[in-house]
Parts: sequence; structure tokens; C-alpha cells
Amino acid sequence: MEDYSIFTGKTKTFSVVDYVLFGLTLFISASIGLVYAIIDRKKLSSKEYLLGGRQMSVIPVALSLLVTFLSAITLLGTPAEMYRYTTMFWYLCLSFVFAIVLSVVLFVPFFYKLGITSVFQYLEMRFNKIVRTMAVILFIFPTIIYVSFVLYAPSLAFNAVTGLNIWGSVAAIAAIATIYTALGGMKAVLWTDSFQAVVILAGLLAVLIQGSMLMGGFSNAWEIAANRSRINFHDFDPDPTTRHSFWSIVFGGGFLWLSLYGTTQAQIQRALSCPTPRKAQLAMLINLPGLIFIVSLCCMIGIVMFAFYADCHPLQFNNLIFSTDQLLPLFVMDILSQFQGLPGVFVSCIFSGSLSTYHPP
Repeated sequence: MEDYSIFTGKTKTFSVVDYVLFGLTLFISASIGLVYAIIDRKKLSSKEYLLGGRQMSVIPVALSLLVTFLSAITLLGTPAEMYRYTTMFWYLCLSFVFAIVLSVVLFVPFFYKLGITSVFQYLEMRFNKIVRTMAVILFIFPTIIYVSFVLYAPSLAFNAVTGLNIWGSVAAIAAIATIYTALGGMKAVLWTDSFQAVVILAGLLAVLIQGSMLMGGFSNAWEIAANRSRINFHDFDPDPTTRHSFWSIVFGGGFLWLSLYGTTQAQIQRALSCPTPRKAQLAMLINLPGLIFIVSLCCMIGIVMFAFYADCHPLQFNNLIFSTDQLLPLFVMDILSQFQGLPGVFVSCIFSGSLSTYHPP
């Protein structure tokens, strides 16, 4: 226990093995794009490049759909939300059901029958080119802002607790995602996302399992959180100023995720890469339990993290961490640094979240 940051006042840093595993993740992601650039060098059609020739199998499409909006902000922010507030945010999983089922029933068949490669093409078909252009511009600006946060926030958080250079991290993620997307097209994106989904799952499981073991089991961590009023599933207050209530999370979150899965170019383009509408719908449905599982893992990690620091909160220390975004990286370094390589796996997990979200248009 004396070796933890809350006792020493110092954060731990990466070992050589951690840097090697982290670098290997980035290398594999970039290599997938290079491989498909070589394999498909004679296939120059836009359909092949943008939609994988509409011949992609269900599993890689489902895994890609899963990680596209599971950004590093989600992977860092959800455990921090559990730590600082309550488990009401866990109701977000219900919103996934609402959003994805409606997307499967309404939007995927509709866009598939049109035979388009972009949701913006529909606007031109329905209205005119001016409306399409305006929609593209309105889409680009918030996307640039969102991607900026996706790149910068995790880099800033990990710089504080691991020493990774902020701008080096930002540049590495942006460059690698740009390279494999530009070289390999949709096939590279889907297979790289599939690889990153495995890395994300491995990183989250490593943290949850080791954290639960240190706390004497997850049930014990749950009990500690419950005794300190962190377990709450009964806030049905209709007041819109309430931070998180059942109504705002399930219905507000539901319509947000419906917009992401039903009308966002990133998700629709992935779904349209399947050979038939039925397979596109199946990919969406397979993605659903995976999305619920990953978010639930993040929520469980937040509960374990709260129990671990219940008697000595890191944010109360001077010069240890400065924001809640740094809680999870600090926790990871505290509980996993004794296993060389595992912190590197988890950082790879977080940066995989950034890579899977940052795909330049």
C-alpha cells in the first residue's frame, strides 16, 4: 500500500515494456492500412475505397460500429463520472437499445435502398446541392471540435500521470489514423477498428480484474460505494437541471445516440459496406451487446476506483492530479505498474479509442 500515489505523493511512470507494447499497437494499426493499400492497389473504384466493395463481413463491421463513438473521452470520462457522482449514468445502456433498434428498423434499410455512399447525397436527392453543401459544412465544424477534444484530452490526462508528451501523442494519433485511412480506405478502417476493439476490451478487463482483486472482490467495492451514497438508480426527477435523471439519460441519450447511429456519416458508411441490408442490420444488432458491455465495464471500473480511493481522494493532493480526467490513468498506474506491460496495454486501450474515433473524411 505504501507504494501507491496517495501515500507517496508521486505518480508512477512507464517502463520500457510499456512503451514497447504501446508502440506496437500504433505500429499494427498503421500496418493494416499499408497491407490493404498493397492488396487493393489495382482496385481504384470509389465503391471499393469508400465501402470496401460492399463485401465486408458482419463481424468487422459490428466491431467497427462498436468503437467508432467509444472515444478516449468515453473511456476516461465514464469511470470518472461513477467516481464523482452516482451510477445514474449507467442508464445510458438503455438508450443504446432505443437508438440502435430504431436505426436498424428505420434508417439502415432506407439508406441502403438509395444505393448511396454518403448520407449527404440523400439531401441533394431530396432537396438540392445547396442544402447538401450547407449540411456538409455544418457537419464539418462540430466534427473538427469533437476530434480536437478526442485527440487532446487523453493526451493531456496521460501526460500528467505517465510523462507521455502531449503534442507527441496528438501528432502520433492523428498521423497514424490519417495514414491507414488514406492508404487502405474502408477495409483498413474496419479491420483496424476490429483490432482496436480487442485492445480496448483487454485494457478495461485488466483494470477491472486487478482493481477488484485489490478490493477483495467487486461486491466489496460495490458495498463501499453504496455506503458512501454512490449507488443510485432511482432518480426520476423530471427537472431538466438535474445532472442525471432517468429521463435525461434514457430519452435524451437515446435521441443523441439515434442521431449517431441513424444519420451520422461515420456509422452509416460502415453499415453500407455490408453486402445486403439484412447483414447491415445484423451488424448493428451484434454491436449492441458489445456497446452495453464496454460501457458497463467502464462503470464498474469507476465503482472500484472510488472504493480504492474512498479514504484518500487524489484530487485533494497538491501536484498529484488536477482534474477528474486524470483519475483513471492515476488508478491504472497505481494498480498495474507492478505488472510491466499492463499499463502499456491500458494506454493502448485509451489511444485505440482515439484512433477508432479519428478517421479523417
